Amino acid sequence: MQYRWIYAGLGLALVAVIALGVALAPEGEPIELPPPLEKVSPAPGDAVLRQAYIEVDLEVGYGVKIYVDGFLVPEDEVAFVEGTGVYRWAPRPGGAYLTEWTPGEHRVRIEWIRLYGLPDAGSFEWVFRVH
Repeated sequence: MQYRWIYAGLGLALVAVIALGVALAPEGEPIELPPPLEKVSPAPGDAVLRQAYIEVDLEVGYGVKIYVDGFLVPEDEVAFVEGTGVYRWAPRPGGAYLTEWTPGEHRVRIEWIRLYGLPDAGSFEWVFRVH
């Protein structure tokens, strides 16, 4: 009799895992980013928590300007790791534009330019949602 309860519990756990997999699976086609852009976070269409930060990963040797909801983020608020080409920004108390993420959609636009060598400039824009 006890083994029936074990099998029933395992069956329910399996159903729960499958349901979560279907509910959390990414939808649609993967987003193709233009070179030299390697990654953006949050990804276009993502839903994130209020603690989220914007991360832009470019090939090494590029500079970036980040616009959030139409406002330029000051360079002194953007963290940059030179060896990897990763730029990070999140709202903070006392920040020039946002002090925290507000619930709803936010539009991010980035503009990059090559810092040395032949000119290479471009831009990319996407929208994400904050819960």
